[in-house]
Amino acid sequence: MKITRKNLFFLALFSAVGFIALQIPFNKIMGSNVSFTLFDFFGAMAGGFLGPVFGVLSVLGVEVANMFIKGTPWTTGSIIRLFPTLFAVLYFALMGSKKYSGKWMLIVPVFCIIAFIAHPVGRQVPYYALMFWLIPVFAYFKKDNLFIKSLGATFTAHAVGGAAWIWAFNLPVSVWNGLIPVVIAERLLFATGIAASFVVIKHILSFLAAKKILPSLERYALSKPEVSQKV
Repeated sequence: MKITRKNLFFLALFSAVGFIALQIPFNKIMGSNVSFTLFDFFGAMAGGFLGPVFGVLSVLGVEVANMFIKGTPWTTGSIIRLFPTLFAVLYFALMGSKKYSGKWMLIVPVFCIIAFIAHPVGRQVPYYALMFWLIPVFAYFKKDNLFIKSLGATFTAHAVGGAAWIWAFNLPVSVWNGLIPVVIAERLLFATGIAASFVVIKHILSFLAAKKILPSLERYALSKPEVSQKV
């Protein structure tokens, strides 16, 4: 993949915005001291502008830099927290690509379902994984709809985090049952945030590019942003 000044400029721009958003907490993840942040509302859409490679690099760089700067301990929870958004970025980028097939991404939520149900506690609440983590699979068939694609991205992140969380912390059945209404509300908010931020940032960057303040807006890693996508 060719690296240009424009690549690096937008990579730096999205990384800077992401780092700021990462400082604004949203709520705590049950069973840990780790919090969701404003970054979870739009991090995945970086893949829509930067593509899968630069999108993942941007998000991972922001997360790791944030841990070092804040002196966050490298606990099991904080390490697990690094990965879910990366898979959301991949899902969002690949489902919007005409260059790559996003079908292989469906392996991720399916594998997470299997991993969750393979756990002794997960076997008692299989409906938790099936209810939420099949959403990215179904969303694939409506990937031209921006909100549905965003929903698939945030539930892909949820699947990765949930499958890792149950094996790392052995949370009891009561916790998973209690999480169901929380997850529904939380992920609908995240999907709305991802879709809305994609539209807003696209228009802001397009406006600034028209005024010659920023380079022209192109999805240089994949194709041009889907301005015609249904919301």
